[in-house]
Amino acid sequence: MSAGKEGDILCFFINGKKVTEDHVDPETMLLSFLREKLRLTGTKYGCGGGGCGACTVMVSRYQPATKSIVHYSANACLLPLCQLHGAAVITVEGIGSTKTRIHPVQERIAKAHGSQCGFCTPGMVMSMYTLLRNKPQPTMEDITQALAGNLCRCTGYQPIVDGCRTFCQEANCCQANGGGDCCLNGDEAADESELRTPQLFDKEEFQPLDPTQELIFPPELILMAERANPETLTFSGERMSWVSPASLEELVQLKTSNPQAPLVLGNTNIGPDIKFKGVVHPLIISPTRVTELFEVTQTPQGVWVGAGCSLSELLSLLEKLVLQFPEEKTELFRALIQQLRNLGSQQIRNVASLGGNIMSVYPNSDLNPVLAAGSCKVSVISKGGRREVPLNQDFFVSFGKTILKPEEVVVSVFIPFSRKGEFVRAFRQAPRKESSFATVTTGMRVLFSEGSRVVQDVSLYYGGMGPTTVSAAKTCAAIVTRPWDDETLSRAYDVLLDELVLPPSAPGGKVEFRRSLTLTFLFKFNLEVLQKLREMNVITDELPERMQMRPLPREIQPSLQEFQHVPEGQSDEDPVGRPIMHRSAISQATGEAVYCDDMPRTDGELFLAVVTSSRAHAKITGLDASEALRLPGVVDVITAKDIPGKKIRTMFGYDEELLAESEVSCIGQMLCAVLADTRAHAKRGAAAVKISYEDLADPVFTVEEAIEKSSFYKPQRVIERGNVTEAFETVDQIYEGEIHLGGQEHFYMETQSMLVVPVGEETEFRVYVSTQWPTLTQDVVAETLGIPSNRVSCHVKRMGGAFGGKVTKTTILACITSVAAWKTNRAVRCVLERGEDMLMTGGRHPVLGKYKAGFMNDGRIVAADIQYYANAGNVIDESVMVVEKILLHMDNAYNIPNLRGRGVACRTNLPSNTAFRGFGVPQSIMVMENMINDVAMALGRPGDQIREINMYKGPSTTHYKSEFSPENMLRCWEECKVKSEYNDRRRAVDQFNQQHRWKKRGMSIIPIKFGIAFGESFLNQAAALVHIYKDGSVVVAHGGTEMGQGIHTKMQQVASRELHIPPSKIYISETGTNTVPNTCPSAASFGTDANGMAVKDACQTLYQRLEPIRQKNPKGSWESWVIAAFFEKISLSATGFYRGPDLYMDWDKMEGQPYAYFTFGVCCCEVELDCLTGDYRTVRTDIVVDIGRSVNPSVDIGQIEGAFMQGLGLYTMEELKFSPSGLLYTRGPSQYKIPAVCDVPLRFNVYLLSDSHNPLAIYSSKGIGEPILSLGSSVFFAIKDAVAAARSESGLVGPFPLDSPATPERACLACASPFTQKIPASKPGSFKPWALNI
Repeated sequence: MSAGKEGDILCFFINGKKVTEDHVDPETMLLSFLREKLRLTGTKYGCGGGGCGACTVMVSRYQPATKSIVHYSANACLLPLCQLHGAAVITVEGIGSTKTRIHPVQERIAKAHGSQCGFCTPGMVMSMYTLLRNKPQPTMEDITQALAGNLCRCTGYQPIVDGCRTFCQEANCCQANGGGDCCLNGDEAADESELRTPQLFDKEEFQPLDPTQELIFPPELILMAERANPETLTFSGERMSWVSPASLEELVQLKTSNPQAPLVLGNTNIGPDIKFKGVVHPLIISPTRVTELFEVTQTPQGVWVGAGCSLSELLSLLEKLVLQFPEEKTELFRALIQQLRNLGSQQIRNVASLGGNIMSVYPNSDLNPVLAAGSCKVSVISKGGRREVPLNQDFFVSFGKTILKPEEVVVSVFIPFSRKGEFVRAFRQAPRKESSFATVTTGMRVLFSEGSRVVQDVSLYYGGMGPTTVSAAKTCAAIVTRPWDDETLSRAYDVLLDELVLPPSAPGGKVEFRRSLTLTFLFKFNLEVLQKLREMNVITDELPERMQMRPLPREIQPSLQEFQHVPEGQSDEDPVGRPIMHRSAISQATGEAVYCDDMPRTDGELFLAVVTSSRAHAKITGLDASEALRLPGVVDVITAKDIPGKKIRTMFGYDEELLAESEVSCIGQMLCAVLADTRAHAKRGAAAVKISYEDLADPVFTVEEAIEKSSFYKPQRVIERGNVTEAFETVDQIYEGEIHLGGQEHFYMETQSMLVVPVGEETEFRVYVSTQWPTLTQDVVAETLGIPSNRVSCHVKRMGGAFGGKVTKTTILACITSVAAWKTNRAVRCVLERGEDMLMTGGRHPVLGKYKAGFMNDGRIVAADIQYYANAGNVIDESVMVVEKILLHMDNAYNIPNLRGRGVACRTNLPSNTAFRGFGVPQSIMVMENMINDVAMALGRPGDQIREINMYKGPSTTHYKSEFSPENMLRCWEECKVKSEYNDRRRAVDQFNQQHRWKKRGMSIIPIKFGIAFGESFLNQAAALVHIYKDGSVVVAHGGTEMGQGIHTKMQQVASRELHIPPSKIYISETGTNTVPNTCPSAASFGTDANGMAVKDACQTLYQRLEPIRQKNPKGSWESWVIAAFFEKISLSATGFYRGPDLYMDWDKMEGQPYAYFTFGVCCCEVELDCLTGDYRTVRTDIVVDIGRSVNPSVDIGQIEGAFMQGLGLYTMEELKFSPSGLLYTRGPSQYKIPAVCDVPLRFNVYLLSDSHNPLAIYSSKGIGEPILSLGSSVFFAIKDAVAAARSESGLVGPFPLDSPATPERACLACASPFTQKIPASKPGSFKPWALNI
């Protein structure tokens, strides 16, 4: 075949419609085809690497061999269009819409409040839909497996799980909505419980699932598949060609003539390489239609599995075989099943192939160590014929390389049956329990002589301990022919320690942890083998119960959400205080909701890609864009010289360049931008721009370096109450400590997105942007273009999450995009890829807290001196305000009479950090709570006692001399202790810890006092505009932006109450600077407080204007009053305004009233920790929150659950890793782990404090967006409590350091087990670490 021939025609179906394409570029993925070509924008771009599930679709294929149709979920971002020949794809639009009918999955996720910002919802819907197509009555286990590959940053997953649980047919289904009583107890009980506890949703009103209503598989595709003699398909694109051979012979020929061409089946390995590493393959071979690669044959010795079988198919095959054969024959199968269930996500396993997984030889491969330990082999074919190659230590040559020749093709893999007396086990440890690459994996096999404990054969393989899978051959030699006993094994541990050595600067870091895992995995294997030998009566001595290891619990239990009924006498029409669904949840679940990048392309629209610095501290000596401009599709390059107006932004007296001209101060700083006709062309253009640098001396990365060089932003802040120095003289004990808190990436599901459209006359621009502060964008774009603000209108329909990350950085990107639109006079779109977004936009400030506490022997803390150092990055941004908020919240819930706080923002050569939900408070209270914990440990007393002794009680004054009443905080504390059965469970935890040596439980209970509103008084104002149209419909505009927090829903409720009309008559279209000017950011948990009052004001004005009309016709309808008012010439439009509270803080006098009021909450958590690996599970969480009278309990409880999970991520999982030269390594969901479904507390109860009122905010409510995030720290302290129990086994007592996040690595090393103590520590300074400790 010649590569020059015309491409073939690709034929497949999407949502039941036939699609034929004759010019398919092999680089086109299904996602961009759906979104850009077919305008099906329900399928979202979240990460582009198969790691977030936002682009999940269902693929169906007909299998002629079995005459069956298979349905599977897949990530559209990794599915090459060329791969879809003969397939039927269903997207979220295909299963239901508001125009036709919505599908039960869409309805239930929406009505169970499982959609907040809604960006992840279509992916969630499609994962669940696919599960139901395959299994209409799933179990809870099926549901959590199906959703494991879908990330959500808003909801905390609980409502999504609750909505999906309604499809379950399980015994505990009744309690799904938190109803304590089950219908099995008889009807009366059910009726009474309805009266007792209001529910967040009523599952009785859900439409049933009817499998007969689904789209049928297109008969045409069945006919196409039944027609034998398939032909070779060839597709050629701009840079790559794609061949799909029809037979094995042809595949061998292709591979012989193109040995370097990769074989692609699932595209889960080659795809990300092309996308993220810029690898170009001139030819790709896709053997999906070579039947020999998919055959399965059983022999008496084992089973041959086709190398093309997907990992899901392999898993279900092995599960079937385990049921067919006796246990002793399926040891290896069961070990593989265990690894397969944790490998990737459902979407990845559905497409990734067994052969591809083996041949990509990842250093930390999950399957290769098990296959090698289990003596598997592969059958390979090439021009020279077939041969069988054992998977042993010789097979794995080096990084990414095997013993096979480039032209050889793996046809099948042999997996043998196990023999009598043979045991196979697999262990893995990963940063997250599901859909995460492993840190260390292992496969272990041992064979005993009949009826004895003498080892006949043993095989140990490890992944993650070098550039490829390694065999611990020396260790095996130390065990074989010897009896399996303590003496043999203690020798084996020492041999293993010497055999598997990692250099201290090994790629991937975590060196001590990884070395420790090699030992603990062998120890775990030992425990399991001893248990087996006992069962077979080979040995008789009992293994004590406390030595045994059972897996961590994983069953998600039904949870409670308790809130108050609306007051008696409230009209049924009045929606305030009711759990009303998010107003656009249904559109979000059907994919109809429009986000910034879903807006249709306009004619001549250009795409902008940013070029960023690759040096942390350097002079720019040259910028050469000539090569980029020669590339196809590239139109122009924008540099600082093109900016017509202001080239810099000034904040707090510091300048920030929009585009760097002469010097760069971090990797990821924006230098210039490339404009092209498509995303792909812009990206290639940006990669072709050549920048030359001259490095400057001594970049500063860490807080410690900044302290040493006094690299600080001014002003530095100090606050003091009492006399700390004197107080230290009088105390019984003094304890000094410190804690490092890592930063956090916002990981909003929708990356930074904007579209700037020049109107074409009088320099008018329309800016559509995903931002929390449209007015700032308007102001700064106008300044940058040198035009008045009245020529720029900024529009925000909704954001796919923001969390503080869409304020300052978004504005700068919008300026650059508007300069491009101004220069070319064409519409310009800029949507960052996930990796660019993570690299450029910064996140939460990492903080070093140093503290000195003076306390009495009875537990009273009399004096504390705390220093906070925040890593601010290369520009000031809002860092000084963050430091101020840190100091204003440093007391948390505790009345410490002598308290001094000093805070400083450190100037470093990292991308600048910015606002992030909580704005410094999560760091501030973490340092305080850690100090209290240390005091408790120093006194040998429980933490909750020390907390209680030191809490504010009675009328109180904060350290900045502001008065408040802590009564509701103390009520939350007491209620949380009761609801969580704290004292009983505390005793049960202590008992559990005595009974288990290697597993420990821990508990903690943590309060929060969070100040609501902006300390900068002018930011508390808000405005609204309300129009009533002649048909009686109402449109409301206000200054708040919708990012999932439900502000539009609440504003609709406010307008409904004030105008006395149902919410269905009220519409909120967008937030625009042309309707409500000079607005403030939606931030500081103050959006509803401020805008709610403004909407209320406008609606009251209108309602009063209609009063004379109502008096004339009291029985009339709303519509009749409105039309009468129009004929009476009464204005039906009104603005509303709210000044907001007058708040201030005087830092010279160290006093002020920076907050309107406090939101209080208390959280109790219990975790179970595996001391050998550091893995943990949050067993139960109870949160009691005082939010006054909730305007919308479902929205508020959603904020509480979501913030808690984001806090759980901050304090226990999410780790940003920077290289020694300041480059962010963790630039996507495969390296940066946010919480997934597997991290939700197994019981997650939320209680809103009853009978609480707050006269200072709308309808007596309270702000709730941020406060609860800090309560995620209760998981951290529960882990620390469990670690303390583990340390006491090694004789270690008293305070100990544990930095945040408490990752498995930190928890495991802190446990100080006999195994971690064997690992020699590397001397700091003697080597260059793989990653900086930021």
